[in-house]
Amino acid sequence: MKHVFVTGSAGFIGGYVVNRFVAEGWHVLALVHRTTSPALARLADRGAVTIIQEDVTDGVATKRKLVAELEKRQATLDVIVHCAGRASDVGWRRAFRKTNFDSVRNLVRMVNELHVTRFVFVSTTDVYGLFDFHGEAEDELPLRARPRNPYPEFKIAAEQLVRAELPANRFVIIRPAQVWGVGDQTITSRVVDFLAWSPWIVHFGNWRGQNRAPLAHVRNVALTIFLAATDPDVAGQAVNVVDDEWTTMDEFYRMIAKVYLPHRTLRTVTLPFGLGQCVALIVSFLSNLLNLHKPFMDPSYYALYAVGHNLDFSNRRMKALVAKAGYALVTREQGIREIEERSNIG
Repeated sequence: MKHVFVTGSAGFIGGYVVNRFVAEGWHVLALVHRTTSPALARLADRGAVTIIQEDVTDGVATKRKLVAELEKRQATLDVIVHCAGRASDVGWRRAFRKTNFDSVRNLVRMVNELHVTRFVFVSTTDVYGLFDFHGEAEDELPLRARPRNPYPEFKIAAEQLVRAELPANRFVIIRPAQVWGVGDQTITSRVVDFLAWSPWIVHFGNWRGQNRAPLAHVRNVALTIFLAATDPDVAGQAVNVVDDEWTTMDEFYRMIAKVYLPHRTLRTVTLPFGLGQCVALIVSFLSNLLNLHKPFMDPSYYALYAVGHNLDFSNRRMKALVAKAGYALVTREQGIREIEERSNIG
């Protein structure tokens, strides 16, 4: 049996990654920081998962516990998948450095010391910056962060570290766009929180809500991560994860509102980008000052740039990888149906 070490296993993306590897017959050594999840606990009861509780930024303690579990199982480690991280647009810079860079440095060292075959690092399409894009591929875009923000800054630094410290045949970089699906407590919850009190769907700038929302269904992300861990042809590459369907920002807001706020009648208003900047600067300043994990209201300065630009990235490399393995991607309609079914159950 093959073994994979997954960080951030109790998180949104990490939980789906664990399920993907378990479904493929792997044993998962699941790293959790403070608390586990009921789903992980059930998998552990079945013997499909071994839960390791530790902070990945403590490289020595994490390696010690991981090696101890491998020795118990008399196993070697085949793959490390790094999903853990601080995914936010506000907060102190040193907190991002510790979680999104120092942890990668620890794991790269672990890959070398334990002779792990493949390291899969979950980055983000935010490393390209927040500009208007028109279907460019991974190798056509430079890595840049604008507006300057520690989230993409340290994702870029981590990618550069991986490339510098590991040979190309031992790593893959996954760059998901806007991850959504059942269990999302970031993008979806922020949209719901805003629309719950706002009588309007608010857009900023010249796109007037017709710019692309670069959705990446979480199960497509997990599948791409699994394939990146097992396909030798994708070694040393970066892979964008973006759903096939073109969804505008306005369509995304209405898609979420239809599920969670079905009785609301929402109109659309477009405001000047400069006006949004004034509000967003105040929101980001106060949220950063308090080191919040998410802004106290929207838009933050970073979120304003994200929703006000056409974030249209190529997914050709991901599609080729998935097609080669004979899998099918989750469609937007399937993703919406899953959310509706879960919402009805709740």
